[in-house]
Amino acid sequence: MRITITGASGFVGKNLSSFLENKECQIESLSLRNSWTLDSSADAIIHLAGKAHDTKNISIEKEYFEVNTELTKKLFENFLNSSVKDFFYFSSVKATADSVEGFLDENHASDPKTPYGKSKLEAEKFLLNKELPKNKRLFIIRPCMIHGPGNKGNLNLLYKFVQKGIPYPLAAFENKRSFLSIDNLNFLILEMLSNKNVGSGIYNFADDEVLSTNELVKLIANTSGKKEKLWKISSKLISATAKMGDVMKLPLNSERLKKLTENYWVSNQKIKNALGIDQLPVSASEGLEKTIKSFK
Repeated sequence: MRITITGASGFVGKNLSSFLENKECQIESLSLRNSWTLDSSADAIIHLAGKAHDTKNISIEKEYFEVNTELTKKLFENFLNSSVKDFFYFSSVKATADSVEGFLDENHASDPKTPYGKSKLEAEKFLLNKELPKNKRLFIIRPCMIHGPGNKGNLNLLYKFVQKGIPYPLAAFENKRSFLSIDNLNFLILEMLSNKNVGSGIYNFADDEVLSTNELVKLIANTSGKKEKLWKISSKLISATAKMGDVMKLPLNSERLKKLTENYWVSNQKIKNALGIDQLPVSASEGLEKTIKSFK
């Protein structure tokens, strides 16, 4: 199977490319930075390239739309005029909701608040509004927070926090969050490529289980041989401190506080039903342990 991947140099791109190559797929990396041509002999294109969500909130809004929306439109038009059969667009759960009550499934009415989410949703709408030939498939993938060895982000920041023996001060916030192991992401993509009965549409990607941030702190401590330390400081005081961080550019700002303490439970039932599977190969705890061990 010949597969073209954009954004192949990123965390997901590197892992997915390596995984698929080990499954005897032929991978071609396509850069969209300058002039480019889509390989019509490919069986599928996986569009990972995009501008990521900026937690520091310093990015210019139009940059999100130039990269996440306009480049996607151009690539999809090329796909429609080619003999490539499958198009995977990696969107985000943030394209539909910045916060969630209950769990998030694909039927949720989309109302993103950030330029990142809006740019992703606008690209989704464009793709869905185009007439798709009967011999082609379009998959809009909405992953939640992806992690794995080699990934730097909020998990790594939390790991360093625990390693230094600093008590976790946000234990007063009770939440449930979904995560996505890179191993489960790779598994799902290969299954979708191989199973021609999976229909076009929007699919959430998430691990089967949800964890609270407090449970995650405990998991980090236990995995790295540290004593878990959780402090239940007033949530109102913490929220006020985060707002000060927005102004003073401190490590804890409102965006990071939200990522660490919000409820964000993502349902993966639709893709499991489409593939006819009961559970993913890696549990949430197993995937997170693997990521945590890679930080050492």
